[in-house]
Amino acid sequence: MTAIDILINERFEVDRVLVIAPKRVAEDTWTREHAKWDHLRHLRVSKVLGGPSQRLQALAVDADIYVIGRDNVVWLVEHYRNAWPFDMVVIDELSSFKNPQAKRFRALRKVIPRASRVVGLTGTPSANGLMDLWAEIFLLDRGERLGQTLGAYREKYFRPGARNGYVVFKWEPLAGAREKIEAAISDICVSMSAADYLRLPQRIDNLIPVKLSPQEMKQYKTMENEQLLHIDDEDVVALNAAAVMTKLLQIANGRVYSADGNVVQLHNAKLEALAEIIDTTDSPVLVFYSYKHDLDAIRAAVPTARTLDGPADIVDWNAGRIRALLVHPASVGYGLNLQEGGNVIVWYGLTWSLELYQQANARLYRQGQDKPVIIHHLIAEGTVDEQVMDALRAKNTSQAALMAALKERRTQCGTH
Repeated sequence: MTAIDILINERFEVDRVLVIAPKRVAEDTWTREHAKWDHLRHLRVSKVLGGPSQRLQALAVDADIYVIGRDNVVWLVEHYRNAWPFDMVVIDELSSFKNPQAKRFRALRKVIPRASRVVGLTGTPSANGLMDLWAEIFLLDRGERLGQTLGAYREKYFRPGARNGYVVFKWEPLAGAREKIEAAISDICVSMSAADYLRLPQRIDNLIPVKLSPQEMKQYKTMENEQLLHIDDEDVVALNAAAVMTKLLQIANGRVYSADGNVVQLHNAKLEALAEIIDTTDSPVLVFYSYKHDLDAIRAAVPTARTLDGPADIVDWNAGRIRALLVHPASVGYGLNLQEGGNVIVWYGLTWSLELYQQANARLYRQGQDKPVIIHHLIAEGTVDEQVMDALRAKNTSQAALMAALKERRTQCGTH
């Protein structure tokens, strides 16, 4: 953003900047970060998010930076056609454009020549091999360095590997191909390791706000209000209070058990956030879920995820063979070593138990971990998640704190 500010206001080289990012990054990073810095607060950022009418309204706003989710790139290109107005394009998570057959790539390549500057950001430019690089670099230089077509790139740097007749399933790089490719793109690529430039803490706690739609929030408030009515200010037993808190946490996660044991779905906001983290994170991800309906929903949304069912799963995790491991915090206990398999944790659903919370985090945040541990917390905004997270951070999860949190929710809901 500092570079964008300099290009707009000091060098006068660009006027309108388009930022393409994953949905959550578009919502919660690019559209908020400038407000944290004195020298960037003057930047006008327009969020081209939401439904078609909301996106059109955002495009009509006079701004410096327009932020859009990558899933709406095709829509944006079709909307402007030959009247493309952005003279600079920033592609956050450039690796999500690595497939030259994908609609988003094919749409973007049509308008890229109209931009005088294109910047791509990614921590995993070739996660699946050197073949990924062609489409990404093409968006930056229009084929100048790695060729105008994927076929030409393959012919120059690869040879057919596994095949069935004329159909090649795998292309293998020729000897010295990596060095030649890196040399060809070195003049437009900068690689920076955070460990080389920053003093990173051993543990990084990241709160990720998850937004519910107005309709979903209304439904949440209705169900929350019904649950809080079970709390009597004059005489509250611990069991009743704990049961209500459990229900509220279920609702915040997006699903809740009805009186007859069926699962009622409220929203998929946390599922979308989790899927995006897994999609954009290079490290294997350890996911802590709270309820069986959470587990079922995550399995359906992330089919490649595995559950921790036995010793073989621990071996596979520590060997790096599991992309996402789904674990209930009560099942990992004391002393279980998972630190060799990854350094990223996601709390899909929070727990009121400080002990469970600390012990679960200690599966990765422990001796033998050679990378900073990143702990993501999915927090449904405006829900009980916020009170539970505050209690965990303050290390105050006593019964008194639980009751205070419930009474605060009652006040907010107007049920006092």
